[in-house]
Amino acid sequence: MVEMEDLDNWKSIPNWVNRYVLKNHATGTETVLHLTPEQEKDKSHFTDKESGVELELVECQPLLEWLANNYKNFGATLEIITDKSQEGSQFVRGFGGIGGLLRYKVDFQSMQLDDFANGEEFDLDDY
Repeated sequence: MVEMEDLDNWKSIPNWVNRYVLKNHATGTETVLHLTPEQEKDKSHFTDKESGVELELVECQPLLEWLANNYKNFGATLEIITDKSQEGSQFVRGFGGIGGLLRYKVDFQSMQLDDFANGEEFDLDDY
């Protein structure tokens, strides 16, 4: 299982991404979409592609607001970053304003380290 430990966000994300929860009454399924204002103009996102049924809008809010309200549910920390610093500007240009550090559960007991137990050296370039 992959989890997000640190979630870094540019403070201007609400200007360009909204989180939509849409419900299909025919099937009862809910779909979550993240749309830019340009994508919101395309009404095909709000209809079921298979049946043509219009999807009901359950919830719509800026992505950053949703992240600010829900990050703790995932055991993550949230950092809001400005683009006014050199590092923040680089983050926005390099990652598009959203980034995170992944954490993996590593079971060191099950790793096969027999080669290293025999005193053999290893070269990181091999990996």
